[in-house]
Amino acid sequence: MSNQNINSEVQEKITQALYYLERIVQDMGIPRNIRRAASESVKILRNAQMSPSLRAATVIGILDDVLSDPNMPLFSRVMILQIIAVLEQVRD
Repeated sequence: MSNQNINSEVQEKITQALYYLERIVQDMGIPRNIRRAASESVKILRNAQMSPSLRAATVIGILDDVLSDPNMPLFSRVMILQIIAVLEQVRD
């Protein structure tokens, strides 16, 4: 697989994660602390100064922390688990 294909795959996965994170940020039915974590995650994923795998690992850590929140609605928990699954596939 060429380097160009790998980069486009990585970018596609990050774009997919950003889409779901933006949905969480904009959903006022989700507790504020979870929306804040999603917003912070968006900023990190958009930071071109960091390598893609470092951005993904950092965001996975943030999202993993909020998964333990007992006030998280089930649908947002499922979305966060999907985001983590996508980001776990990101490699440099």
